[in-house]
Amino acid sequence: MSRESIAMAALVVPDYDAAIAFYVGALGFTLVEDTEMGGGKRWVVVAPSGGGARLLIAKAADDAQRAAIGNQAGGRVAFFLQTDSFTDCHNRFTAAGVTFHEEPRHEPYGTVAVFSDPFGNRWDLIEPKAN
Repeated sequence: MSRESIAMAALVVPDYDAAIAFYVGALGFTLVEDTEMGGGKRWVVVAPSGGGARLLIAKAADDAQRAAIGNQAGGRVAFFLQTDSFTDCHNRFTAAGVTFHEEPRHEPYGTVAVFSDPFGNRWDLIEPKAN
């Protein structure tokens, strides 16, 4: 039987360089690829340091795509960034100017806090509870 995995998800943004500055500069992701495609289009891929799915940073190309920036999940948390050290990660993100919408909270499944990227996309920073 074959095995599948989600390798990458597209994230529509208004500007490639602003997205790289946030995801690589503030969150500490790795810039995996930044290739010119012609006509102002680039293939930009970033990945969190711990692995998992990568993000394809896609610059909005028309009005419909620009309208979806920051609302790709209809106002819900769209992305879940898992860490093995919530406190260290939260402190590093806060120092880098990341906007958190709440204080860290302890849930039955782990420690979590919601933050946003500069474009309005909502993320959970989460350290799962040890089993």
